[in-house]
Amino acid sequence: MPLDRRSFLQKTTALAAAGLIINPDLAAKVHVTGADVIRIGLIGCGGRGTGAAVQALSTEQNVKLVAMGDAFRDRLDESYTGIQGQLAEMEMDASRLDVAEENKFVGFDAYEKVIPLVDVVLIATPPGFRPIHFEAAVAADKQIFMEKPVAVDGPGVRRVLAAAEQAKAKKLNVVVGLQRHYEKKYTDGWVEMMQNGAIGDITTSYVYWNSGGVWVRPRQPGQTEMEYQMRNWYYFNWLCGDHINEQHIHNLDVGNWVKQDHPATASGFGGRYVRNGKEHGEIFDHHAVEYVYADGSRMISQCRHWPGCSNKVTEEFQGTNGSAPAPGKLLTRSGYALLDHDERKDPNPYQAEHDLLFKAIANGEYKYADAENAAKSTLTAVMGRMATYSGQVVTWDEALQSEVDLSPIAYSFDAPPPILPLESGYYPTPTPGETKVK
Repeated sequence: MPLDRRSFLQKTTALAAAGLIINPDLAAKVHVTGADVIRIGLIGCGGRGTGAAVQALSTEQNVKLVAMGDAFRDRLDESYTGIQGQLAEMEMDASRLDVAEENKFVGFDAYEKVIPLVDVVLIATPPGFRPIHFEAAVAADKQIFMEKPVAVDGPGVRRVLAAAEQAKAKKLNVVVGLQRHYEKKYTDGWVEMMQNGAIGDITTSYVYWNSGGVWVRPRQPGQTEMEYQMRNWYYFNWLCGDHINEQHIHNLDVGNWVKQDHPATASGFGGRYVRNGKEHGEIFDHHAVEYVYADGSRMISQCRHWPGCSNKVTEEFQGTNGSAPAPGKLLTRSGYALLDHDERKDPNPYQAEHDLLFKAIANGEYKYADAENAAKSTLTAVMGRMATYSGQVVTWDEALQSEVDLSPIAYSFDAPPPILPLESGYYPTPTPGETKVK
């Protein structure tokens, strides 16, 4: 149960005396209202933002959602109603949703109005906005939960890496929604045992996000081109970075995690075979990439959005002395099970990442610094996209130092977005062998 202020101060004083608080000043920095309430602000009120807010409000700490921001008022209102309904369904304290009308902000600058009002920022806007919002939250000394991926291009990744260093220096907790890092079938020995050589040297990694695809939001009468693309953000690279970045990052991240490294090069192919309508913007519907690490090992990557096909979303590894046929499972070369994790009673990793973050914040501890890893996993996805779009071999340094900035010239509904439709209504799409991405 939430502590009253006197009990909270007594407990934190005792913990500090025992040396259990890594950063004693953090507790005072977090609770700027003078009470034990942890105030949360949500930036980005889509489905994932709504889910993140409910998960934050479901933690054991005394938390309140006090501010919300989104580019669109209808999305904010839908999110507010959705959070309200989910709290009621779970029979949780309705007062945890405490967003006054004057603390509901709409527009491209909504984040600037949310951040000063809160202790913890939840960033769930489309990926193209995350470098901007992350920088602002770090500059304001806020604790942060940020969804993945954290950028869509090299310049954005560099901004996140720079802000991540500032967050570390300020001892600000940052958790990123690569929730496999908080999922027991990954964390209860599977990754660590491979890193320690349980199946020998990892020679080949196989990572997959093959699924049927996601939503489409049709163009509505009266929309500017900027509004249409913002509503249908998944299909435009300046907002999403293609599905190799938006979804497949999870699997690529696990590949890097096991190898404790990032790829040196990427090469591959992709295109639009099934999902190729006007409403599908500019992105590919399939990518196949071969990543090569510095030690010569390979990561074979597949992601595609083809309805009606067999699906596969997982990671597998082959070592010199055994294999990892699925998360939580390790086999010797003879087939003996070194690890066979039973995940049936595992906690929800989406909830676990919030539970751990808010526990650390309430205790005044600095424990989580996910942004640097998330930026490198994002760049792994971006260099894969660069390779499939161009048909060329792309190196890590080329991707990181790329000056191709996908952001628009201005953030306004009257401004032109970075890509515009042709007279036919279709959008220009990459052509391997011709498209330049460096």
